[in-house]
Amino acid sequence: MGNKEIHNFSLSTSHFPFLLEIGTEEIPASFIPQGIESLKNRVIKLLYDASIDFGNIFEFATPRRLAIYIENVSERQKDRKTEVIGPPEKIAFDEKGKPTKAALGFAKSQHIDIKNLKVIRTDRGKYIAAVIEEKGKKTKDILADSLPKLITSLQFPKTMRWDNNTMRFARPIRWITALFGTEIIPFELDGLKSSNTTKGHRFMSREPLQIKDPSSYMALLLNNFVIADFKERRKIILEQIKKIESATNCKVHDDNELLNTVTFLVEYPTVTLGNFGAEYLSLPGELLITAMKSHQKYFSVEDKNGNLLPHFMLVSNTKPENNDIVRKGAERVLRARLEDARFYYNKDQKKPLWDYIEKLKDVTFQEKLGSLYEKAERIAFLCSFLADALNLPAKEKILRASMLSKADLITGIVREFPELQGYMGMIYARNSGEDEEVASAIYEHYMPRFSGDALPSNEISAIISLADKMDNIVSFFFIGLIPTGSEDPFALRRQAIGIINILQNRDYPFSIDLLIDKALQGVESYPPARNQISNKILGFFEQRLEGMLLDEGYSHDIINSVLSTGNWNVRDIKNRIRTLSAMRENPEFPELLTAAKRLYNILVNMKAGELKENLLTEPEEKELYSVLLDVRERLTDANFNVLFELKDPINLFFDKVLVMDKNPEIKENRLALLLYIKKIFDSLGDFSKIISTSA
Repeated sequence: MGNKEIHNFSLSTSHFPFLLEIGTEEIPASFIPQGIESLKNRVIKLLYDASIDFGNIFEFATPRRLAIYIENVSERQKDRKTEVIGPPEKIAFDEKGKPTKAALGFAKSQHIDIKNLKVIRTDRGKYIAAVIEEKGKKTKDILADSLPKLITSLQFPKTMRWDNNTMRFARPIRWITALFGTEIIPFELDGLKSSNTTKGHRFMSREPLQIKDPSSYMALLLNNFVIADFKERRKIILEQIKKIESATNCKVHDDNELLNTVTFLVEYPTVTLGNFGAEYLSLPGELLITAMKSHQKYFSVEDKNGNLLPHFMLVSNTKPENNDIVRKGAERVLRARLEDARFYYNKDQKKPLWDYIEKLKDVTFQEKLGSLYEKAERIAFLCSFLADALNLPAKEKILRASMLSKADLITGIVREFPELQGYMGMIYARNSGEDEEVASAIYEHYMPRFSGDALPSNEISAIISLADKMDNIVSFFFIGLIPTGSEDPFALRRQAIGIINILQNRDYPFSIDLLIDKALQGVESYPPARNQISNKILGFFEQRLEGMLLDEGYSHDIINSVLSTGNWNVRDIKNRIRTLSAMRENPEFPELLTAAKRLYNILVNMKAGELKENLLTEPEEKELYSVLLDVRERLTDANFNVLFELKDPINLFFDKVLVMDKNPEIKENRLALLLYIKKIFDSLGDFSKIISTSA
């Protein structure tokens, strides 16, 4: 029957600090947060699973190291007493009370004397059991056995191999520090042995550093120009930025993403103010900001009104006394970047944006999906349908904007700075004399670009955004590039959520399945093939909808009830979920649910027949039919509460009327009556999916 741990106790009185540091070549800044979180979680799980007590946990991360320091780790794991249940008593002992072969075999398998078996009472009767006592192992030994596998199991966006090693990691591992108290935890990982040494700053502290006690780790590194605590580094960077802002009466352009990046790019941060030529301020603001941020990781600087100034701030990985050299080098590099940006900007504008559309034919969107021009045509096709369905007077603008939406991907600036797609299209459209709504749509059709981003601000932008995102989802599903697990290289999940939010925000009447079908017409002409793909995409959207609704606090069964009906109008789904959730608060809802479930249970796999009023003979079925007609007359999306009037007639019908009458005609008619009522319930949700909350 299995094992049952019945008692844990610890004889250990000694506790020691534990330090694990994985030293590497520079890890990409974007990899570090996931890496240190993965390390922390796995170490905690290891200690919990091994029944080892521990205290406070501290995590450290720089480009060259991931480290965990834990206070008060128990010297030994807890002793364990485990109860292993064997065969039933009646099988283990004969009629004279002597142990049988079953008991003897069980005792032997558990390595205990037959006399030490005991009889216990379980829910399934009396069984024999063996109590196995295991003395806790030394924590140091457990860690030595477990840490190699733990290190190789850490998760990163990408991993690599190096030298002749078989293991993979974010970047090559160059040293491993593993200490329990003052003792080294001995293990080897692909030829690399653990030790009590670490390394300081790559350029300002070249010699290996010996750690005598884990508690001295942070101070030792600090003395060697490494601030191991990334939260402390971030704080130092912000303090230095604010000091420069105060001294120069300017402010850094808010960019939390860049702040997090530079925090993980350096080990010993120093902030410096640099300058560039004021003539470059004639370039578009986002172009300047991106040129500074994209490759150089510099902060742009603004005045109090948000206007860009010819300055920047950079975070270097060196001492403050090197600021002049660092600044001059940074200014020289940035000047070259800005000169390139100005060159491409001026060259791109030698012809209007519309003239770039023809060149889209020469650029592949995806090997199996054709060119960017074909992509733009599919967007225009879907936009045309949406504009006609909404009877929009701006259809001509929508179609022009949809064809222009990808034109800037051909320009020199966007090829140099892909992050500026859409934005530069808007700038070039304005400079080409395009309508302002058309220009804005080129930029805004990418919205929302990330979680929490704004939605498109106008109708034209919203329509093109829907078309572009739906075409992306449908196209990639069509060629089999479907998100799996944590892999979503084309951000299709984010785009599906964006579609749902736009439909809801704009209160559009389109159902998701209709949009999918229309978009599929652009890539697949054979209807049966479209249906098969459509079902997969609908399941994909259902998962996104369910997650969003759960985040809003709605219960899983109510969500499941509404989504099971096959109505994919987002506005209607949300309204019905709100309605069902409110109805559930009504004290009479449990009775209504009981009545509905009696209805659903008897109608499993039943097909609707014709309801004939003249075949209704019993008073209870006549009354139910009468109430049904009245409810149907008054039922609206705003008045589903009339369903409560059906609960008593339904229950009375089931109590007094035999549905499965011997007369086939009577039986079919009664089933038809119930199926009609079920259809009314289904207009709100599938009540069979709702869990009763009554006592």
